Amino acid sequence: MWAGLRLGSAVAFSAASTVAATTRLPPVRQSMAVRETPASAPDWLLVRIPVGTVWSEESAFRAALATAGSAAFGRRGGRVLQAIAFGLSHIPDARATGEPVAATVLVTGIGGWLFGWLADRTGSLAAPMLAHLAINEAGALAVLAARSRGAVRG
Repeated sequence: MWAGLRLGSAVAFSAASTVAATTRLPPVRQSMAVRETPASAPDWLLVRIPVGTVWSEESAFRAALATAGSAAFGRRGGRVLQAIAFGLSHIPDARATGEPVAATVLVTGIGGWLFGWLADRTGSLAAPMLAHLAINEAGALAVLAARSRGAVRG
């Protein structure tokens, strides 16, 4: 678990920093400013993202599906299987938010593969959980900040 915490912390910091840096781009800020948010920001940040998204998805995809897939298709095959399933699982979210479905599946599938690599590399779910949490929380905080400003700076 310590290896997962160490690598996961480093990846989480890099991921959150990248999300923060992209918010300086006007198209990103504009997109975030019009994004719908849940009614309760504390519930979103403290329950829905960490438990409803990160814990449940990492347990389902990286722990359960990757393990079963690895037993059937080898380690690489298991990682590919869980990454594809992870990408496809984001179709309803893409449709609900009006995001391009193919791009969403591709990006989240790549993310799923990287989360799987982190789990394999460290032998722990801590690393992908920290990375996944950092990406989602940083994105949520960026959306909340953009919406609270009300006006988008160009």
